[in-house]
Amino acid sequence: MQAIIDNPEYWVLLAFLIFCGILYYMGVHKTMAKALDDRAERIRHELDEARRLREEAQALLTEYQKKAREAEEEAKEIIEKARRDAETMEKETEVKLRESLERRTKLAEEKIARAEAQAVSDVKSSAIDAAVSAAEKVVSQKVQGDKAAKLIDNSIKAVRTRLN
Repeated sequence: MQAIIDNPEYWVLLAFLIFCGILYYMGVHKTMAKALDDRAERIRHELDEARRLREEAQALLTEYQKKAREAEEEAKEIIEKARRDAETMEKETEVKLRESLERRTKLAEEKIARAEAQAVSDVKSSAIDAAVSAAEKVVSQKVQGDKAAKLIDNSIKAVRTRLN
């Protein structure tokens, strides 16, 4: 027994057991268990909160992905509508341009026809005036007196009736 008393490990073991007994008597084990239970409960609540937040984040992500798809589809629809509108405008513009070109061509042809008719009328008028002047000179040189005046008057009347 003396060997046990002289052994320092024995005294350390005895002190440890006394210390554990004092701790048990004072209820430290209950306090520690309660602290551990409280901590476990707090961790459980944090995990539940994290799980709830994760589910909310997943729902938000799904919603935003859906909105992004809808926005992309809407953008595609807008682009397609713009393309159709542009094609329609192009066709309408082409038709209007063609119609405008046809109207202008018709107007130009009418102007040319009027100018041509006016030129023909002017040439006829000039030719008639020249013919009347020439006839007047020829007749006045060859025919003299009352007979010449009568012939000139009849010729002028005949020319006027033919022109009108």
